[in-house]
Amino acid sequence: MLLGLLGVAIFALTLPMTRLAVGTPEAPLMSGLFIAMGRAAVAGLLSVALLAWQRAPLPARADWAPLALTAAGVVFGFPLLTSWAMRHVGAVHAAVIIGLLPLATALAGALLHRQRPSGAFWACALLGSGLVVGYALLRSGQEGLALHPADLLLMAAVLCAAGGYAWGGRLAQRMRADAVICWALVLSLPATLPLALWSWPRTAMPAAAWGGFAYVAVFSMWLGFFAWYRGLALGGTVRVSQTQLAQPFMSMLFAVPLLGERLDAVSLGFGLAVLATVAIGRRLPVQKR
Repeated sequence: MLLGLLGVAIFALTLPMTRLAVGTPEAPLMSGLFIAMGRAAVAGLLSVALLAWQRAPLPARADWAPLALTAAGVVFGFPLLTSWAMRHVGAVHAAVIIGLLPLATALAGALLHRQRPSGAFWACALLGSGLVVGYALLRSGQEGLALHPADLLLMAAVLCAAGGYAWGGRLAQRMRADAVICWALVLSLPATLPLALWSWPRTAMPAAAWGGFAYVAVFSMWLGFFAWYRGLALGGTVRVSQTQLAQPFMSMLFAVPLLGERLDAVSLGFGLAVLATVAIGRRLPVQKR
């Protein structure tokens, strides 16, 4: 449980640190493409060094496809979509949208393991999704009932991360926890490294932006997964993944001192409501097919 909570705390800083690196529409800094591919490239190179030092064996042939699916979700999909979105929304706002991730991960895991969620589980999933969409509409800043494109990116990021977590958690049952993310990152290097070099910032960036980038590269993209997958393997996915419930509120709290954002009652209220649906949904029965 402590390892799971450590992983969640590391991941909770991802949104504020990404915002710190990409800037705002009025004062843009690093591009979303560079943040996403650069963090994966740095973590991939660290993974190469670690796997070589460990003299780690190559994954089994049957593991390469799940590794590719893990990489598609957590190396490409989630980082790229959130990096694009975070220039246009604050970290407190994004934390509410990302709050659906535990429920989405549970659903992805149930589908992956050919389980059948109960009707009540689906009801919680629909209610939680409705709350997130309602919050996004309320805070879209647009006239009429229209979602901000950044909110759509964040919702798509939730789906990507849920799939990546589900496949990675499954692999962690038969591979070392650190090897799962390391091999996923190494597998992605032929794409992430050239794209990172191509999108490298052409102008000088402030130290705060590089600090945010360094955090998401070393901690969010690499070390956080060591603690997270190891915790899932030791304590069980269902039990340890409950620690994810704290992540949105950690992100909100981190955003206040780091970015000077305001934690208003509406965001906190919607966040608590989403957390309640997720907490209830995670405890509902899931039957084997």
